[in-house]
Amino acid sequence: MLEAVNITASYGNAPVLHGLSASFPAGRLTALIGPNGCGKSTFLKTVMGFVPRSSGSITLDGVPVETMGRRSLARRVAYLPQDSTCPDYLALGELIELAGYARYSLLGGPTARDRQLFRDALEIVGLADLVHRPVSALSGGQRQRAWIAMVLAQDAELILMDEPVNHLDMKYQYAVLDLIRNLTTRHGKTIIAVLHDLNLTTAFADNVVMLRDGLVEAAGAVQDTMTRANVERVFDFKADIFSHQGRLVCLPFGSNHAAAAG
Repeated sequence: MLEAVNITASYGNAPVLHGLSASFPAGRLTALIGPNGCGKSTFLKTVMGFVPRSSGSITLDGVPVETMGRRSLARRVAYLPQDSTCPDYLALGELIELAGYARYSLLGGPTARDRQLFRDALEIVGLADLVHRPVSALSGGQRQRAWIAMVLAQDAELILMDEPVNHLDMKYQYAVLDLIRNLTTRHGKTIIAVLHDLNLTTAFADNVVMLRDGLVEAAGAVQDTMTRANVERVFDFKADIFSHQGRLVCLPFGSNHAAAAG
């Protein structure tokens, strides 16, 4: 389990997280949601140590993350930022090999186990037949799956994903999130993903943490936490939340409906 307690973090003199506390259970997909600028991406970067915190603690299975060291942390935590790039000449297989860097010895490269992890990761995302293709020649959906394969090949128990379906059309959004969901159900990974679409959140996440102004407004199982009152408080708009074919649907009110409901 990843646990954050009373986290305060800033960019220079601009505070973003204000005493944030949240727990993320193992083997579950937890969605971080909230309006732009509420601290979702900052929180993931703070976990990774990219943004310093001025107070609070972050622990993984009870161990403070700052005591682990960069290579040790990379063995346990994989991070997918919002935008990822690589040199145009790099082939897909070469990109995936970079995932094992934290496991390589000082003078050695990939082991037989590493290479099997690379093959398995590409099989899982459906790109095994494109291993020699330049990453720059992949489609947008294929590139996003390639980055997911890279974090999967890192073989970390915890995966942090910042907007993993950003810039993808609806078909690829569902395909990628279905893949991410399978990483928890079939492979036992713990995943924290920043999402913007509330209906994608209710369709794929187990848990949700709702942020506003650098604080947790609500957190828990999706079915219990994605309520009309919570959505209105966090996002400042009215919406109907109802169950359809076994999952929650968020339907924002139009301006006329909102006025009538108010």
